[in-house]
Amino acid sequence: MYIPQEKFMRLALDAARMNITEANGGPFGACIVRHGEVVSVASNLVLTSDATAHAEINAIREASRVLKNHILSDCVIYSTTEPCPMCFSAIHWAQIPTIIFGTRIEDAAELGFNELFISNYQVKTLGKSSVEIIAGFQSDSCLSLMKEWSISNAHKVY
Repeated sequence: MYIPQEKFMRLALDAARMNITEANGGPFGACIVRHGEVVSVASNLVLTSDATAHAEINAIREASRVLKNHILSDCVIYSTTEPCPMCFSAIHWAQIPTIIFGTRIEDAAELGFNELFISNYQVKTLGKSSVEIIAGFQSDSCLSLMKEWSISNAHKVY
């Protein structure tokens, strides 16, 4: 089992925090780590005209570019929020063995984000995926950031 490290989630949180002021997407960030070294850090960019530009997808794209390989089997991904089914599938297809996330899909939905209520555990079970899921890591910090976003964007619809 992989032991999560705060410094990597902090990078994902920092990327998500930038979106509060830049408003390119929601307060979501991701960080991909390989052998203890950061490979990519990304934020959600869906408001730049790409509905698939979730933080996890952006981090996978950048990590694949940096490592010149679509297989990321020796990497770990940190995400501020539980990946949606699309992102979980991309993580599975990239063969990333471990997901570490803070808040749950339900937390995002409660703040008004358009979420599908399909947890990573459900996708893993139905898809017979071997991805290890570590949930709730630094969830207070992740939830605080989401609430900050929600307050500053209360008048907008996503």
